[in-house]
Amino acid sequence: MTDAARQVRRHLDALKSAGIEFIPDRRGEITFVPAAVDVAASPTVSVPFTDPLESRRQALAVLAEQVSKCDRCTELFATRTQTVFGVGPLAPELCFVGEAPGADEDRLGEPFVGKAGQLLDRIIAKMGLRRDEVYICNTLKCRPPQNRTPSPQECHNCRDYFEQQVELVNPQFICCLGAVAAKNVLGSSLGIGKLRGRFHDYKGIPVMCTYHPSYLLRLTGADERRAKNECWDDMQQILRRMGRPVPS
Repeated sequence: MTDAARQVRRHLDALKSAGIEFIPDRRGEITFVPAAVDVAASPTVSVPFTDPLESRRQALAVLAEQVSKCDRCTELFATRTQTVFGVGPLAPELCFVGEAPGADEDRLGEPFVGKAGQLLDRIIAKMGLRRDEVYICNTLKCRPPQNRTPSPQECHNCRDYFEQQVELVNPQFICCLGAVAAKNVLGSSLGIGKLRGRFHDYKGIPVMCTYHPSYLLRLTGADERRAKNECWDDMQQILRRMGRPVPS
């Protein structure tokens, strides 16, 4: 059995043990989870379901529990206080994706709760949105020691968790905060200066990339004004594409 097949088997077994019988797809239908999972051969049966959001919510809770026990990255597993999964509603208009948790996030278990998170809150408010209207997460679910840049292997280890999370949350738009998040989501080698300012695509979801709030906080003078103006230009593009009013 391949590694991918084993991961699918573990995920389906976890869903069954949590009492989840069905998994929703993007058409609003659900797939029956068989009692005995044969990843290579088992057929799936799609049936109508009256509350696909609740089914997705349960599946997301199971995924978060799996993430909380993950030990794929030896160093991150040994040094983290807890995993940081994500917060927000299902099927939001907008999902903000960062790089990885920092010290405050590792301590509290919620993404973007430190100084960078406070700036993100102000950006969200200026867009005419509330924090509890958007979904917020990171591509990595554990804090790298001293907030170092995640290694390519660490990004790879967390990739399937992130993909399942976005599949279940199902946002209309994604905003990547910073170069690491943008590169991880889009699989691009370009820097944030070349990625920002225009829409990209992640599995049919429009993606805008912009500067990470922590980067904006480190700047001063003309550099700060330029970067913040460019960040706000990116947010205005998102609002226009969403069909929302654009504040002056």
